[in-house]
Amino acid sequence: MKNTLFISLFISIFNLTSIAQSDEPGRFSFGVRAGVNFQNLNGKDGSGSTLKNNLVARYHLGVNVEIPIVPDIYLQPNLLFTTKGASSSNAKFNISYIELPVNLLYKPLLGKGHLMLGFGPYIAYAVGGKVTFNGASEKITFKGSKSNQDAHPVLKPFDAGANMLFGYEFANKLSFQLNVQLGLVNIYPTNDSNPGDQSILKNTGFGISAGYRF
Repeated sequence: MKNTLFISLFISIFNLTSIAQSDEPGRFSFGVRAGVNFQNLNGKDGSGSTLKNNLVARYHLGVNVEIPIVPDIYLQPNLLFTTKGASSSNAKFNISYIELPVNLLYKPLLGKGHLMLGFGPYIAYAVGGKVTFNGASEKITFKGSKSNQDAHPVLKPFDAGANMLFGYEFANKLSFQLNVQLGLVNIYPTNDSNPGDQSILKNTGFGISAGYRF
């Protein structure tokens, strides 16, 4: 069901992007953006102790549309390819997602440009990843549960959470923004070989983006 919902939302964004480039100027606008992420995986280990992972630099890029609701208020769906992860004393995670943030955006005139304040939910689906242990890399398998028979590290593919943004769009349509994201889904799989496993992993991070509207 989660996969079906994600695919449906993906198609909706594609359709809105097509509308944004149609012959109805002023109703919608189309944009692109890219930037750097500073990501972490927060949570607990198998015994319930708090994880002490470190931030890692990753990136994101994608497209969005802005749909006017009332003056200065827009609905802004985004479709992004984004990479996330974390590092610890002996491991480094690198996870790639197709991500759909949907923001309610307040965009009042400020000077010759527009202030940007937004918030909303996001959903994401993992499309690849690896874990590096002491210099040796292993491909991540994405599924809902794991056992001792799994040959590779396992994580859940689905992620969701909340995001906020703050930025400024100049009169020339170039913009810069700060993004903050809080994952609300535990991406650590059910451990069939150890029902007492208390591990929790949640994506968290912030990033800086540059964008342009057409």
